[in-house]
Amino acid sequence: MKRYKIFLWILLVSFAFTAVAQESKELKRKKEALQRDIERLEKEAAVAAKGKKMTLAQINALKAQINIRQQKIGVINSQVANLSAHIAQNTHKVENLKSQLSVLKKEYANTILFAQRNQNAYSKMMFVFGAEDFNQAFKRVKYLQQFGQYRKKQAGYIEVKKSDLNTEIVILDKNKKEKKNLLNEEVQEKVKLDKNKKVQVVALNQYKATEKQYQKDIQKRRQQQAAIDREIRAAIRREIEIARRKAEAEEREAERFANAKAKAENKPAPAAKPKKSNTNFLNATPEMEKLSNAFEGNKGSLPWPVQHGQIAERFGKHKVDQATIDNQGIIIETPESENVRAVFSGTVASVTLITGRYMVLIKHGGYFTIYHNLKTVSVSAGTKVGLKQSIGEVGNTGETPLLQFQIWKASNPVNPEHWIAK
Repeated sequence: MKRYKIFLWILLVSFAFTAVAQESKELKRKKEALQRDIERLEKEAAVAAKGKKMTLAQINALKAQINIRQQKIGVINSQVANLSAHIAQNTHKVENLKSQLSVLKKEYANTILFAQRNQNAYSKMMFVFGAEDFNQAFKRVKYLQQFGQYRKKQAGYIEVKKSDLNTEIVILDKNKKEKKNLLNEEVQEKVKLDKNKKVQVVALNQYKATEKQYQKDIQKRRQQQAAIDREIRAAIRREIEIARRKAEAEEREAERFANAKAKAENKPAPAAKPKKSNTNFLNATPEMEKLSNAFEGNKGSLPWPVQHGQIAERFGKHKVDQATIDNQGIIIETPESENVRAVFSGTVASVTLITGRYMVLIKHGGYFTIYHNLKTVSVSAGTKVGLKQSIGEVGNTGETPLLQFQIWKASNPVNPEHWIAK
């Protein structure tokens, strides 16, 4: 039972260390990904800084850079906490090994003392011949043999414990150095974050100095966004109308058939069916209903519409430097000429050129995904697309590549951040 408990304890400790190691790897991977985004944004900011005019897109890029650096600091804090827990575990293990080594050394010292007192052959013979009978003498001979073996085993245990202790001390020192390096990195990141914030203040002041131009930019943006939103709503209405007409035609045919059958059988006509919603029309066929359910089942785990990028503007009404913007989706800042990909399988409902850029609308049963600000497209209306299939390339807005991404449930926009993977 005792051995079983020891084995169980070792197993639990192993699982704990494995979990800590996996978490440490994941935090390191996340920090490296954030650092790549920071480096890319810094390069783009350096290019933008050469221009004489500070644009709204560049200010949003600065905000994204600050946000990512704050995320990186959060990851570093998690790494430090993770290492602190690891250090505490290793410290406890070192102290435990020291205690075990101390006990083994005391026991070994006692066996050496006993052996010294009985080291000559005469003492051993007297110990054997002093037995009361042959059986006891035999047992005493076996005891002397086993005692010698026990001493050798104890010496071996001590060497093993010393080796384990030295290994754990090396690991502990390594963890402490890594923690110290992380704390230094955190200090450096905070210094850089302060610099980013100061640059942002300067940029905002520079932008506000040209307030008239700023207001024109905002007004132009609102007009462009209104045109985009109108086109999106019109395209979705067309799809709903097509689905409604088709469903109602099928229902009328089914109703006509049911009435004729009831009349032939001298039965009352069937009751009228309740009015359907737009989602019902879009999901009128089993195939569309299955696709819609599959899309909904992947809420929170849909891939991003671009492989690299970060959110520059979020969903809904919010302030952009004193101006209120109502965003029906999210705006993602990406690298130059980034491929845009479908977040789920479906059918391209429309491809439209608006404000000099392409917009692709993809239907997924009762859901729609919209991708706007594409400089090129590789699909057309009616094309069936698969998961992560490329549909075009992101275009620049000013000097910054931006993708506007929306998700609609029938005729209602929903927050894409709740649907795409974190």
